[in-house]
Amino acid sequence: MADETLSDASGTSGTSGTSGTSRISVWIPRASRAAALRDGLRAYGLIVAMWMRSTMTYRASFAMTALGNFAVTVLDFVAILVMFTHVDALGGFSLPEVAFLYGTSATAFGLADLLLGSMDRLGRRVRDGTLDTLLVRPVPVLAQVAADRFALRRVGRVVQGLLVLGYALLVVDIDWTPVRVLMVPVMVLCGAAIFASVFVAGAAFQFWAQDAAEVQSSFTYGGTTLLQYPPTVFAKDLVRGVTFLVPLAFVNWIPALYVLGRENPLGLPAALAFLPPVVACGCCALAMAAWRAGLRAYRSTGS
Repeated sequence: MADETLSDASGTSGTSGTSGTSRISVWIPRASRAAALRDGLRAYGLIVAMWMRSTMTYRASFAMTALGNFAVTVLDFVAILVMFTHVDALGGFSLPEVAFLYGTSATAFGLADLLLGSMDRLGRRVRDGTLDTLLVRPVPVLAQVAADRFALRRVGRVVQGLLVLGYALLVVDIDWTPVRVLMVPVMVLCGAAIFASVFVAGAAFQFWAQDAAEVQSSFTYGGTTLLQYPPTVFAKDLVRGVTFLVPLAFVNWIPALYVLGRENPLGLPAALAFLPPVVACGCCALAMAAWRAGLRAYRSTGS
């Protein structure tokens, strides 16, 4: 009998049998990426549910912290309102238009922060060695790190962003078409995916840097603050950087300019407004590649 390949579930191969006898082989298919993703999402959901039950045990405490989180984020928009008491336009954008930029950016970031905001704790786990306990569990490490100490209070940021976005949609002067209507939720969801990829990539960087939470925050928290203002108030070199290097401009600037019917300050074609789903997928793929590389480079505490 011809030799056949024997493959185990991990994808390694070998042969069975002894010299002079027929070799009987069994094929065990490699676990699909879809199954791995499903298992990771299931594990993430179970861990999140555990932390939510823990949080809701003290409902008064949760209500106060969520309200405090909401109030702090409201102050960001209050600063914009105060600014518009002295000017009629900011970089050529009216208050409703700036509110539209603010609402889309804050909502997208709020969703990513709610789901993956715990990623910035990875550096601490690398330094004190507690990441080792996650590695020995039969659960994807990324799901464990992302769901660790899930903070339901962060929902206040999402609510605040949605309120501002709702206000903007009511008062902003837009020539609504079916494409523009559809682009608003797509913009928010793709923006959340782009911010999520930045969270994961920043956490992966901490496998080497170990104390780079502030660097990660400069691209996440700093990025959402940047996107809350019109691109016309910033230097063109900065706008190019967040368009072509770290593509945060695809969170809301580029699609929002199309929705608002405004020209791109860099003279880029309006067709770029339809690329956020492509950019989001690309960012997620790169972030996962960085995560896998960082996890392979990890050699326990002190590495």
